[in-house]
Amino acid sequence: MNPVALSLYLHFPFCLSKCSYCNFNSYAGMERLIPDYLGAMEKEILLWKMFAREYSSQSSFHEEFQVETVYFGGGTPSLLQPEQIAYVIERCRAFPFAVAPEITLEANPGTVQEKFFARIRRAGVNRLSLGAQSFNDGCLKLLGRIHSANEAREAFLCARKAGFDNINMDLIYALPGQTMPCWQNTLEEALRLHPEHLSLYSLTLEEGTPLAGWVKAGLLPLPDGDLAADMYLLAEEILDREGYSHYEISNWAVPGKECRHNLAYWKNTSYLGVGAGAHSFLFGHRFAGVSSPQEYVEKLSALERLPPSFLEVGGEKSHLDFVEGADVEREMSDTVIMGLRLQEGIDLASFAGRFQRELLPAYRQEIEELVELGLLDADEKGIRLSGRGKLLGNEVFMRFLPPNSTGSALS
Repeated sequence: MNPVALSLYLHFPFCLSKCSYCNFNSYAGMERLIPDYLGAMEKEILLWKMFAREYSSQSSFHEEFQVETVYFGGGTPSLLQPEQIAYVIERCRAFPFAVAPEITLEANPGTVQEKFFARIRRAGVNRLSLGAQSFNDGCLKLLGRIHSANEAREAFLCARKAGFDNINMDLIYALPGQTMPCWQNTLEEALRLHPEHLSLYSLTLEEGTPLAGWVKAGLLPLPDGDLAADMYLLAEEILDREGYSHYEISNWAVPGKECRHNLAYWKNTSYLGVGAGAHSFLFGHRFAGVSSPQEYVEKLSALERLPPSFLEVGGEKSHLDFVEGADVEREMSDTVIMGLRLQEGIDLASFAGRFQRELLPAYRQEIEELVELGLLDADEKGIRLSGRGKLLGNEVFMRFLPPNSTGSALS
């Protein structure tokens, strides 16, 4: 039996301070909990290994997993000591690893030094995601980042010196008051460093964040949607000229350096999230852990095994916040929505092979209407977003949501 590829997501919810735009499951001032939290993560990984073996032997999911990617996300995983990162990677080997797994760590430029990069490289991390966000100090201050533009440059150069040859850089655009020249300068500064990968995100004002509150109170201007679209088109133009492949709506890569971990999400394949609030898609179910780091530690300390009933309707949830059975309609919907984020779109033959159903009969009305609106391109091989569709992605994705859906696949 060929092993099933598995992506591991490891959530570290600790930060030195909370950014003004952030609504992620992250917390400042809780670093004292890190040792107990790492112990809980180790236990959760072992419990999942035990459960996977038992569940596969007792159900139709006769699967052996092999870890293809590991992703340290947060929060600020770079707050961990290199020895702690090495420890976690070793614990993940409870599951068999592929020959050359991609192991990514998110790093805040304000928390790292050259020797940190060298030590995590030796520990097995082979891909970095640097949260630069901007190369304008005013924008960084507005976002509540703890680093400067120069510190972002220095962090990147230190990572290069330590031997990292696969580095992503996160950038945010469409900030309140941000001008096109300011955004273009950030792009050009980033490109001078020649990162292998760029993730560009339009700012979303999340309810309850300080930044959203300032805009609501009239202290900052509402971001301009038309300007945001122009900023996106400028990025497409510049990055295409520089030889980057625009392989996903918000992501560009040097060919061959696409993020393998995120591709698992976009292709709707198996992934396991470990840690407080981490989401998973496994055994045909979607589930997520409790969000509170303290509660997560307490619940894991009380567990000796995962209850066999937790995947059943009304079953014991254990340390999980929710469990959903992903029926075929939901899985088809998620596969289309996530797959349309990719430049390649949805391949008709692959879809039919996975679901034993043809895409066009299943979504004929939606596809025909979106093609007519100029938001989708379709041919004999499949469907994909048009150039205009990339700017209006959520309007496309909503058409494929199943009835009574919460819309979680859009996030």
